[in-house]
Amino acid sequence: MTSWQLVRVIAGTFILLSLALGVPGSPIFHSTNWLWFTAFVGANLLQSGLTRWCLMESILRKLGLRAGT
Repeated sequence: MTSWQLVRVIAGTFILLSLALGVPGSPIFHSTNWLWFTAFVGANLLQSGLTRWCLMESILRKLGLRAGT
């Protein structure tokens, strides 16, 4: 798996988990404040799409994952 693929897997997992924790109808609802985390992940995805730079991808590359093509 390449670094850009893992970034998307991690982002998708964070979004789904934070929605499950932040939406009142969810069986694992905790607090609506979790929706701020959803917005944070979305904003980071938008920023990385516009600037072509992602901190998570940089971290994963330093940990040894290969860059995508």
